[in-house]
Amino acid sequence: MTTLKARLKDDLTTAMKARDELRSSTLRLTLTAVAKEEVAGTSARELSDDEVLKVIAKEAKKRREAAEAFDKGGRAESAARELAEGELLDAYLPKQLSDDELATIVAGAVEEAKAAGAEGPRAMGAVMKIVNPKVAGLADGGRVAAAVKKQLAG
Repeated sequence: MTTLKARLKDDLTTAMKARDELRSSTLRLTLTAVAKEEVAGTSARELSDDEVLKVIAKEAKKRREAAEAFDKGGRAESAARELAEGELLDAYLPKQLSDDELATIVAGAVEEAKAAGAEGPRAMGAVMKIVNPKVAGLADGGRVAAAVKKQLAG
C-alpha cells in the first residue's frame, strides 16, 4: 500500500474514533474514489502516491465546483459543507504555486517557445507543453492557461 493511501486510512480511523462526521465521510468518499480508480481499466492495480494525489486533487476540485453550484442555487449550508470538505482534502495536496511563482515559470516557458520559433497567441499549445510538466499538481489547469494567455497577449 502506498504511503499516502495508508495515511488516508489512518486518518479515517482517527476521525471515526473521534466521531468527526465531516472528516470521516470525506475520507471515506476519497478512499472509495481511490479504490474505484484502482479497479478501473482492464486489470486491478495498486496506485502510486502520484496517482493517489491526482485522485485527491480531482475530488477537491469536485467539492469546489459543487460549492459554487450550491452557492448559485441559494443553498449556503450545502455550499459551506462542500467548501469544508475541499479544504480538508487540500491538506493532503502539495502547496499551490503563488501567482508570482506561476508567472515566473510561464515567462520562462514563453521565452523557450519563442526560441523554438513559436510566437503570439498561436504559441499557446507549445508553451502549455513546456509549462504543464513543471507545475503538475502545483497549480490548477485553468490558472495555468490564464497565465499563459496573459503572457502571450503581452
